[in-house]
This record gives sequence, structure tokens and C-alpha cells, in this order.
Amino acid sequence: MAEDTRGISQFGGDVDSRLRGSGGDGGDSRLRGNDESVIENDSDVRGDDGGARRDDVGALVDDGGERGNDSGRRVDMGFATVDLDRERRTGFPEVVMGEGKTPEQIARIAKRIYDASGVVLVTRSDSVAADEVRSVIPSAEYDASCGAIWADDRGLEPQHKGLTVVSAGTADLPVANEVEITARLMLCEVERVNDVGVAGIHRLLAHQDLLQRSRVVVVVAGMDGALPSVVGGLVAAPVIAVPTSNGFGTGLDGYAAMLTMLNSCAAGVSVVNIDGGFSAGYQAAMICGIGLPCPSGFPPARE
Repeated sequence: MAEDTRGISQFGGDVDSRLRGSGGDGGDSRLRGNDESVIENDSDVRGDDGGARRDDVGALVDDGGERGNDSGRRVDMGFATVDLDRERRTGFPEVVMGEGKTPEQIARIAKRIYDASGVVLVTRSDSVAADEVRSVIPSAEYDASCGAIWADDRGLEPQHKGLTVVSAGTADLPVANEVEITARLMLCEVERVNDVGVAGIHRLLAHQDLLQRSRVVVVVAGMDGALPSVVGGLVAAPVIAVPTSNGFGTGLDGYAAMLTMLNSCAAGVSVVNIDGGFSAGYQAAMICGIGLPCPSGFPPARE
């Protein structure tokens, strides 16, 4: 039987200490762009003009030439429009997809979000971008397995329980790690059950008590993609299935697993995109937080 690694981070040490203790002063409040112009902190988009000037159409403009909007809380950086209002609307700040962006773009966007919210998450990135982010947010962490970069200076304890992340095989751990990082930043405690695929189903059955206590189960699997259906037949909680691109030949880079999951006979199974650990972690954290009071504001208050 594979070693039980529930609750143990697969990305380099204790999860709680890395995700709750990253802290720090947020780094230098000034970030230089390609043109060497200096971009100041976002006091203007937090509701305080902070000396920012207004142009002839009334939009707030900081010293770096970027336009801020004090009503919609958005910042036009030229190459990106940062949505600083998203946390108020949805309960969590905008998340940056690193794929397709330059390291400098990632760092500049991440700094804006971090300064406004005290927390930021970048997905699908690399070590070069992580170094660039650390140059402006020294407390930033990086997980090489899934390419996640994050920093959290809120000092908040987990507010929600009940999420279990199950991975079918060791090759699925990077995607499962992305699920965990996302959910923990959204203040959800996470239990892990690793390497319990259907080829040795007794490994999964050894964790039935945990699974049946869960409010939501995320199941990460490649190859045949059968594990979510099995879990869905054992629990009363919703199951979020994550197909991974692991496999070969007719696995078709995860399409075979995805089609199996979409055709599940277990009624409580829903499916996200291939390798969509972020999507699954975000949805799972929202489910765990439904109906529960949370001083951090997540989920956002309903009027």
C-alpha cells in the first residue's frame, strides 16, 4: 500500500507554514518598467488620490502614466487592465495566468494585486517569472511542479473545512498541488489522499471515513480517468473531477480521461478542464464556504 500522505504538502514542506506564513513587507513599493519610468504604489485605486493627478477626462493617472479608475477600481497598465474590484465582487482577487505573459508583465500585475489585497496567485508560470515576482514581492513562494507563484500577507487562519483532494497516481501530483494551493489561499483547509488509483482500489477504500466526512472531494486522474466515478459512488458530497494530460497513445493528452469523466454514471460528478487544478480548487473552496460566516469576507456578503 502506498504511504498515506494526507495533509502533507507535496511541494516542499508543510503547507500551512508556506501558505500562511509567507508574510513580509511586500517589498519595494516602486517597480521599474521597460522604459525605466517609476510606477508608484496604488494609493489612488484604494480610494485615496495620494497625490495622483487627474487628466482631462477625470481618470486617475499615477506617476508611471497608468490610468486608474476610482469607481470601477481598475488599472490600465497598457498591456493589461487589472481588475482590483474583483475581490469585492467575488470574494477573492484576480488570479494571474502566467502562460503567455513575460516575467516582467507577471511581476507588474502581481505587484498591483498584492498591494491592493495582500494576497496574489499566479498560475502556469515558471522559475524565471518567480524570480521577477520576488524582486518586487520578497515573500512570494513558488511551486515548480505546477508553476504556481503566490504571496499572502493577510495573516488569516483557514475559515472553511471539508475539502479532500484525491489523486490517482504520483504523476497527477502537480495538478493536485495546484488544487491545494488555490484552495488554501481561499482560506480552506485541505486533506490529501495520494496514489489511490483504480488499479489498487483497496488503497482508496482505506480512506472511506475521510471521504464520507468531506463537504466536497476533488479527484485528479489521468489515463483512463475512472477514479472520480468510483469516488462519486462512495460519497454524498459533490465530486469535482480533474482530468490530467498524463498518459500516452490513445490517452490523447487527457482527452480520454476527460470523456470518461463527462460520461460518469455517478450523479454527483462534475468536470473541469484538462489539468485544471486552479478551477477545481477555486470551485471547491467556494462550495466549502457556502453558508458559513467568514470574517475575511469570503464568500462575499449577499445583500
